[in-house]
Amino acid sequence: MDLSLEPLSDVLEKAEHAARAGAHPMSRVWPTGFDLLDQTLAGGMRSGELVLLGGPQGLGKTTWVLQVARNTARSGRPVVVFSFEHDTQTLLVRLVALEAGQLGGLAAPNVARIRASFESSDGRTGSLADRLKDTEGGVQALDVVQEYADRLHLHRSTGASTSLEVITAAVDQVRAHTGEAPLVIVDYLQKVHSPIADQEERITAVTEGLKDLALDRDVPILAVVAADKEGLTAGRRMRVNNMRGSSALAYEADTVLLLNNKYDVVARHHLVYSTANVEKFRNWTVVSVEKNRNGRTGQDFEFLKRFDQCRFETAGRSVVEQLVDDRIYLE
Repeated sequence: MDLSLEPLSDVLEKAEHAARAGAHPMSRVWPTGFDLLDQTLAGGMRSGELVLLGGPQGLGKTTWVLQVARNTARSGRPVVVFSFEHDTQTLLVRLVALEAGQLGGLAAPNVARIRASFESSDGRTGSLADRLKDTEGGVQALDVVQEYADRLHLHRSTGASTSLEVITAAVDQVRAHTGEAPLVIVDYLQKVHSPIADQEERITAVTEGLKDLALDRDVPILAVVAADKEGLTAGRRMRVNNMRGSSALAYEADTVLLLNNKYDVVARHHLVYSTANVEKFRNWTVVSVEKNRNGRTGQDFEFLKRFDQCRFETAGRSVVEQLVDDRIYLE
Protein backbone atom coordinates (compact mmCIF):
# COMPACT_ATOMS: atom_id res chain seq x y z
CA MET A 1 0.00 0.00 0.00
CA ASP A 2 1.27 3.46 -0.90
CA LEU A 3 1.41 5.29 2.43
CA SER A 4 1.78 8.61 0.63
CA LEU A 5 -1.73 8.22 -0.81
CA GLU A 6 -4.35 9.63 1.55
CA PRO A 7 -8.00 10.44 0.88
CA LEU A 8 -9.08 13.94 1.78
CA SER A 9 -11.64 12.45 4.16
CA ASP A 10 -8.80 11.11 6.31
CA VAL A 11 -7.08 14.49 6.30
CA LEU A 12 -10.34 16.14 7.36
CA GLU A 13 -10.85 13.56 10.11
CA LYS A 14 -7.37 14.23 11.50
CA ALA A 15 -7.98 17.97 11.44
CA GLU A 16 -11.30 17.50 13.25
CA HIS A 17 -9.62 15.30 15.87
CA ALA A 18 -6.87 17.88 16.42
CA ALA A 19 -9.43 20.66 16.77
CA ARG A 20 -11.47 18.71 19.31
CA ALA A 21 -8.32 17.88 21.26
CA GLY A 22 -7.42 21.54 21.39
CA ALA A 23 -4.15 21.11 19.47
CA HIS A 24 -2.41 24.47 19.52
CA PRO A 25 -1.40 25.78 16.07
CA MET A 26 1.81 27.20 17.55
CA SER A 27 3.06 23.64 18.03
CA ARG A 28 3.86 23.72 14.29
CA VAL A 29 5.60 27.08 14.50
CA TRP A 30 9.24 27.36 15.51
CA PRO A 31 10.36 30.91 16.40
CA THR A 32 13.90 31.84 15.44
CA GLY A 33 14.24 34.04 18.52
CA PHE A 34 14.87 37.13 16.36
CA ASP A 35 11.65 39.00 17.10
CA LEU A 36 11.28 41.24 14.04
CA LEU A 37 12.02 38.34 11.74
CA ASP A 38 9.53 36.07 13.52
CA GLN A 39 6.82 38.70 13.12
CA THR A 40 7.38 38.74 9.36
CA LEU A 41 7.42 34.92 9.22
CA ALA A 42 4.04 34.79 11.01
CA GLY A 43 5.64 33.46 14.17
CA GLY A 44 8.70 31.69 12.79
CA MET A 45 9.58 28.60 10.78
CA ARG A 46 6.98 25.86 10.26
CA SER A 47 6.95 22.09 10.45
CA GLY A 48 7.10 20.56 6.98
CA GLU A 49 8.92 23.51 5.48
CA LEU A 50 12.42 24.11 4.14
CA VAL A 51 14.11 27.38 5.11
CA LEU A 52 17.35 28.43 3.41
CA LEU A 53 19.89 30.87 4.83
CA GLY A 54 22.43 32.29 2.40
CA GLY A 55 25.20 34.83 2.55
CA PRO A 56 28.84 35.48 1.68
CA GLN A 57 31.63 33.82 3.64
CA GLY A 58 32.49 35.22 7.04
CA LEU A 59 29.13 36.88 7.55
CA GLY A 60 27.97 34.70 10.43
CA LYS A 61 25.72 32.07 8.86
CA THR A 62 26.89 29.36 11.27
CA THR A 63 26.68 31.82 14.16
CA TRP A 64 23.10 32.67 13.18
CA VAL A 65 21.82 29.10 12.80
CA LEU A 66 23.59 27.98 16.00
CA GLN A 67 21.90 30.83 17.83
CA VAL A 68 18.53 29.73 16.41
CA ALA A 69 19.33 26.18 17.58
CA ARG A 70 20.15 27.50 21.04
CA ASN A 71 16.98 29.62 21.17
CA THR A 72 14.91 26.57 20.22
CA ALA A 73 16.57 24.27 22.76
CA ARG A 74 16.19 26.85 25.53
CA SER A 75 12.48 27.02 24.74
CA GLY A 76 12.24 23.30 25.56
CA ARG A 77 12.18 21.81 22.05
CA PRO A 78 14.68 19.38 20.50
CA VAL A 79 17.16 20.34 17.79
CA VAL A 80 19.62 18.37 15.67
CA VAL A 81 22.50 20.21 13.98
CA PHE A 82 24.38 18.60 11.07
CA SER A 83 27.71 20.42 11.05
CA PHE A 84 29.92 19.96 7.98
CA GLU A 85 32.18 22.89 8.88
CA HIS A 86 33.00 22.50 12.58
CA ASP A 87 33.61 19.72 15.09
CA THR A 88 31.31 19.34 18.07
CA GLN A 89 33.69 20.89 20.62
CA THR A 90 34.01 24.02 18.50
CA LEU A 91 30.22 24.34 18.52
CA LEU A 92 30.17 23.83 22.30
CA VAL A 93 32.78 26.55 22.80
CA ARG A 94 30.69 28.90 20.65
CA LEU A 95 27.56 28.16 22.68
CA VAL A 96 29.36 28.88 25.95
CA ALA A 97 30.68 32.14 24.48
CA LEU A 98 27.16 33.04 23.35
CA GLU A 99 25.69 32.39 26.80
CA ALA A 100 28.49 34.28 28.54
CA GLY A 101 27.83 37.25 26.26
CA GLN A 102 24.13 37.12 27.02
CA LEU A 103 24.86 37.09 30.75
CA GLY A 104 27.85 39.38 31.03
CA GLY A 105 27.47 41.69 28.07
CA LEU A 106 30.61 43.36 26.77
CA ALA A 107 32.49 42.44 29.95
CA ALA A 108 32.01 38.72 29.27
CA PRO A 109 34.93 36.58 28.05
CA ASN A 110 35.32 36.33 24.30
CA VAL A 111 35.41 33.08 22.37
CA ALA A 112 39.23 32.99 22.35
CA ARG A 113 39.32 33.13 26.15
CA ILE A 114 36.74 30.36 26.47
CA ARG A 115 38.47 28.21 23.86
CA ALA A 116 41.72 28.50 25.82
CA SER A 117 39.96 27.08 28.89
CA PHE A 118 38.55 24.17 26.90
CA GLU A 119 41.98 23.44 25.42
CA SER A 120 43.77 23.82 28.79
CA SER A 121 45.99 26.51 27.30
CA ASP A 122 44.83 29.31 29.61
CA GLY A 123 47.59 28.91 32.20
CA ARG A 124 45.09 27.74 34.80
CA THR A 125 44.23 24.40 36.38
CA GLY A 126 41.11 22.51 37.41
CA SER A 127 37.68 22.08 35.87
CA LEU A 128 36.14 24.33 33.25
CA ALA A 129 34.31 26.18 36.02
CA ASP A 130 37.61 26.69 37.88
CA ARG A 131 39.25 28.03 34.75
CA LEU A 132 36.40 30.48 34.06
CA LYS A 133 35.64 31.60 37.61
CA ASP A 134 37.47 34.92 37.17
CA THR A 135 35.35 35.88 34.14
CA GLU A 136 32.07 37.76 33.91
CA GLY A 137 29.37 35.18 33.18
CA GLY A 138 31.68 32.31 32.22
CA VAL A 139 30.71 29.87 34.98
CA GLN A 140 27.02 30.73 34.70
CA ALA A 141 27.25 30.15 30.93
CA LEU A 142 28.35 26.57 31.55
CA ASP A 143 25.31 26.06 33.77
CA VAL A 144 22.93 27.49 31.17
CA VAL A 145 24.31 25.27 28.41
CA GLN A 146 23.93 22.27 30.70
CA GLU A 147 20.22 23.09 31.12
CA TYR A 148 19.44 22.48 27.43
CA ALA A 149 22.30 20.13 26.54
CA ASP A 150 20.00 17.07 26.35
CA ARG A 151 17.81 18.80 23.77
CA LEU A 152 20.54 20.02 21.41
CA HIS A 153 22.01 17.15 19.38
CA LEU A 154 25.18 17.65 17.33
CA HIS A 155 26.15 15.52 14.33
CA ARG A 156 29.70 15.79 13.00
CA SER A 157 28.92 15.56 9.30
CA THR A 158 31.22 14.99 6.34
CA GLY A 159 30.79 15.44 2.63
CA ALA A 160 32.16 11.94 2.11
CA SER A 161 29.55 10.09 4.16
CA THR A 162 26.67 12.22 5.44
CA SER A 163 23.94 11.59 2.90
CA LEU A 164 20.21 12.26 2.95
CA GLU A 165 19.75 8.72 4.29
CA VAL A 166 22.14 9.42 7.17
CA ILE A 167 20.38 12.69 7.96
CA THR A 168 16.97 10.98 7.93
CA ALA A 169 18.17 8.20 10.24
CA ALA A 170 19.64 10.72 12.70
CA VAL A 171 16.42 12.78 12.70
CA ASP A 172 14.43 9.61 13.43
CA GLN A 173 16.86 8.74 16.22
CA VAL A 174 16.47 12.14 17.88
CA ARG A 175 12.70 11.92 17.57
CA ALA A 176 12.68 8.46 19.17
CA HIS A 177 14.98 9.68 21.96
CA THR A 178 13.06 12.87 22.79
CA GLY A 179 9.52 11.85 21.80
CA GLU A 180 9.20 15.05 19.77
CA ALA A 181 9.90 16.25 16.25
CA PRO A 182 13.16 18.24 16.20
CA LEU A 183 14.21 21.37 14.40
CA VAL A 184 16.72 20.17 11.78
CA ILE A 185 19.69 22.37 10.88
CA VAL A 186 22.03 21.52 7.99
CA ASP A 187 25.27 23.55 7.80
CA TYR A 188 25.59 23.40 4.89
CA LEU A 189 23.44 22.06 2.03
CA GLN A 190 26.03 21.91 -0.74
CA LYS A 191 28.17 19.50 1.33
CA VAL A 192 25.50 16.82 1.82
CA HIS A 193 26.88 13.64 0.30
CA SER A 194 25.42 12.38 -2.98
CA PRO A 195 26.83 10.04 -5.63
CA ILE A 196 25.67 12.40 -8.41
CA ALA A 197 28.73 13.93 -10.09
CA ASP A 198 27.15 16.95 -11.81
CA GLN A 199 26.98 19.79 -9.27
CA GLU A 200 23.66 21.24 -10.38
CA GLU A 201 21.95 17.85 -10.50
CA ARG A 202 23.43 16.91 -7.12
CA ILE A 203 22.25 20.10 -5.42
CA THR A 204 18.82 19.66 -7.00
CA ALA A 205 18.58 16.12 -5.62
CA VAL A 206 19.73 17.20 -2.14
CA THR A 207 17.37 20.17 -2.04
CA GLU A 208 14.40 18.07 -3.14
CA GLY A 209 15.41 15.39 -0.65
CA LEU A 210 15.51 17.85 2.26
CA LYS A 211 12.12 19.23 1.26
CA ASP A 212 10.70 15.68 1.15
CA LEU A 213 12.24 14.97 4.56
CA ALA A 214 10.60 18.08 6.02
CA LEU A 215 7.22 16.96 4.70
CA ASP A 216 7.55 13.24 5.49
CA ARG A 217 8.76 13.76 9.07
CA ASP A 218 6.75 16.96 9.64
CA VAL A 219 9.82 18.89 10.81
CA PRO A 220 11.20 22.32 9.96
CA ILE A 221 14.56 22.22 8.17
CA LEU A 222 16.90 25.21 8.24
CA ALA A 223 19.76 24.77 5.76
CA VAL A 224 22.73 27.05 5.15
CA VAL A 225 23.61 27.61 1.48
CA ALA A 226 26.82 28.96 -0.02
CA ALA A 227 27.13 31.92 -2.36
CA ASP A 228 28.39 31.74 -5.93
CA LYS A 229 31.33 33.83 -7.16
CA GLU A 230 29.18 36.87 -7.93
CA GLY A 231 27.59 36.73 -4.50
CA LEU A 232 31.03 37.00 -2.90
CA THR A 233 31.96 40.23 -4.68
CA ALA A 234 32.58 43.14 -2.32
CA GLY A 235 30.06 45.94 -2.74
CA ARG A 236 27.46 43.64 -4.28
CA ARG A 237 24.33 42.42 -2.54
CA MET A 238 23.74 38.68 -2.51
CA ARG A 239 20.38 37.72 -3.98
CA VAL A 240 18.47 34.46 -4.44
CA ASN A 241 20.06 33.88 -7.83
CA ASN A 242 23.50 34.00 -6.16
CA MET A 243 22.90 30.83 -4.15
CA ARG A 244 25.48 28.40 -5.47
CA GLY A 245 24.17 25.50 -7.48
CA SER A 246 20.66 24.91 -8.71
CA SER A 247 17.46 26.80 -9.40
CA ALA A 248 15.80 24.15 -7.21
CA LEU A 249 17.16 26.01 -4.18
CA ALA A 250 14.78 28.92 -4.70
CA TYR A 251 11.97 26.80 -6.12
CA GLU A 252 11.79 24.15 -3.37
CA ALA A 253 12.37 26.44 -0.40
CA ASP A 254 9.41 27.84 1.50
CA THR A 255 11.49 30.66 2.96
CA VAL A 256 14.77 32.19 1.80
CA LEU A 257 16.74 34.47 4.12
CA LEU A 258 19.90 36.22 2.96
CA LEU A 259 22.59 37.82 5.11
CA ASN A 260 24.59 40.76 3.81
CA ASN A 261 27.12 43.07 5.42
CA LYS A 262 25.35 46.41 5.76
CA TYR A 263 28.49 48.25 4.68
CA ASP A 264 28.54 46.29 1.42
CA VAL A 265 24.92 46.90 0.45
CA VAL A 266 24.08 50.38 1.68
CA ALA A 267 23.87 53.12 -0.93
CA ARG A 268 27.12 55.00 -1.43
CA HIS A 269 25.74 58.40 -0.46
CA HIS A 270 25.22 57.21 3.12
CA LEU A 271 28.98 56.71 3.32
CA VAL A 272 30.17 59.74 1.38
CA TYR A 273 28.19 62.32 3.34
CA SER A 274 28.64 60.74 6.75
CA THR A 275 32.05 59.13 7.16
CA ALA A 276 31.16 58.10 10.71
CA ASN A 277 28.73 55.63 9.17
CA VAL A 278 31.54 53.61 7.58
CA GLU A 279 32.62 51.87 10.78
CA LYS A 280 29.10 51.86 12.20
CA PHE A 281 27.67 50.00 9.20
CA ARG A 282 30.42 47.38 9.38
CA ASN A 283 29.01 46.26 12.73
CA TRP A 284 25.57 45.38 11.38
CA THR A 285 24.34 42.44 9.35
CA VAL A 286 21.26 42.84 7.14
CA VAL A 287 18.83 39.91 7.11
CA SER A 288 16.58 40.06 4.05
CA VAL A 289 13.41 38.00 3.59
CA GLU A 290 13.71 37.14 -0.11
CA LYS A 291 11.00 34.48 -0.19
CA ASN A 292 8.23 33.82 2.30
CA ARG A 293 5.26 31.61 1.51
CA ASN A 294 3.61 32.60 4.78
CA GLY A 295 3.74 36.37 4.51
CA ARG A 296 5.57 39.41 3.27
CA THR A 297 8.79 39.41 1.27
CA GLY A 298 11.27 42.19 0.60
CA GLN A 299 11.70 42.95 4.29
CA ASP A 300 15.16 44.04 5.44
CA PHE A 301 16.19 43.92 9.08
CA GLU A 302 19.54 44.61 10.70
CA PHE A 303 21.14 42.97 13.71
CA LEU A 304 24.23 44.04 15.62
CA LYS A 305 27.14 41.61 15.36
CA ARG A 306 28.93 40.37 18.49
CA PHE A 307 31.17 37.90 16.70
CA ASP A 308 33.81 37.92 19.44
CA GLN A 309 31.06 36.29 21.53
CA CYS A 310 29.64 34.17 18.67
CA ARG A 311 26.24 35.83 18.64
CA PHE A 312 23.98 38.52 17.24
CA GLU A 313 21.89 40.90 19.29
CA THR A 314 18.37 39.50 18.75
CA ALA A 315 16.67 42.87 19.18
CA GLY A 316 17.05 44.13 15.63
CA ARG A 317 15.45 46.94 13.68
CA SER A 318 14.17 47.65 10.20
CA VAL A 319 16.71 49.09 7.77
CA VAL A 320 15.94 52.74 7.07
CA GLU A 321 18.83 53.49 4.72
CA GLN A 322 18.67 52.83 0.99
CA LEU A 323 20.11 49.45 0.02
CA VAL A 324 21.44 48.70 -3.45
CA ASP A 325 22.44 45.61 -5.40
CA ASP A 326 25.66 47.18 -6.65
CA ARG A 327 27.61 50.21 -5.65
CA ILE A 328 31.03 51.67 -6.29
CA TYR A 329 33.19 50.11 -3.60
CA LEU A 330 34.42 52.68 -1.12
CA GLU A 331 37.24 52.24 1.36
